[in-house]
Amino acid sequence: MTALDRSISDIVLIVDDVPENLALLHDALDDAGHTVLVATDGESALLRARQSLPDVILLDAVMPGLDGFEVARRLKADFTTRHIPIVFMTGLTETEHVVAAFAAGGADYVTKPIRPAEVLARIAAHVQNARQMKQARSALDAFGQATVAVRVADGRLVWQTPLARRLLRDFFAAAGEDAPLRLLDWIHDAELARREGREPVGLLAADGSRRLLASFHDQTGDAEWLVVLREENDASAIESLIAAFRLTQKEAEVLYWVTQGKTSKDIGDILGSSPRTVNKHLEHVFEKLGVETRTAAANLAMSRMRSGSA
Repeated sequence: MTALDRSISDIVLIVDDVPENLALLHDALDDAGHTVLVATDGESALLRARQSLPDVILLDAVMPGLDGFEVARRLKADFTTRHIPIVFMTGLTETEHVVAAFAAGGADYVTKPIRPAEVLARIAAHVQNARQMKQARSALDAFGQATVAVRVADGRLVWQTPLARRLLRDFFAAAGEDAPLRLLDWIHDAELARREGREPVGLLAADGSRRLLASFHDQTGDAEWLVVLREENDASAIESLIAAFRLTQKEAEVLYWVTQGKTSKDIGDILGSSPRTVNKHLEHVFEKLGVETRTAAANLAMSRMRSGSA
């Protein structure tokens, strides 16, 4: 299949089993500068959508075989196509059919007979919204943010960045559209903490020396939350302390275990050193951090590790 150049025009997929409707819409959209793809039945519509990932889909509600409502449900159930806005085309203006269109995942609808000017206006609005969402996700991906959008009402992952998908797979063996139960429980607990004026607990999961931390980013809709995930482990934390405070490897290791509440004897046992040597490293750490106590050093180190800055 020839790659479509999205830098030249937006891609619109029209799905209709009536040739006259396809011809009318194709000509209007083509004249307006859109790249137009067509499908005449539900199965081919699903195939075209997955292959080309159009910017918007114009979908006939009533077709033989797989109707538009079922096509929409399948598109919205697929991670690769669920972000695509769907505009239903229907002559069925009764309330139950309009409700069915939105329930199936439609973003909008137009009624037949089709008025090309109205269709063009609707497409322009939805393409713009979809483009802004795509840019936001691309920005998150580019900065390595592990971010998920979770719809709490049904426990679904609305979308997730590649890094978030990897972390959820690593920690929870999650590989579908359902949010891990531990993540949903964390959201409920964190929401309660926020309502009560408490700081939500950041720890989501632990696996040996690896820890998965979570924090709220924003609420994108009714009961839909953006959650930022961050992996932390002993090695990466020690590396961040080295970079942040220009510590030696041993000094950073000592400081890290101080943040974990370990005594000099405990740290000596972990690192294979004497408590005297540990205390000597601590003197150098205090000097480099500009502090005088273990508590002050630990607080400063934990603040730097939480911020992720180095």
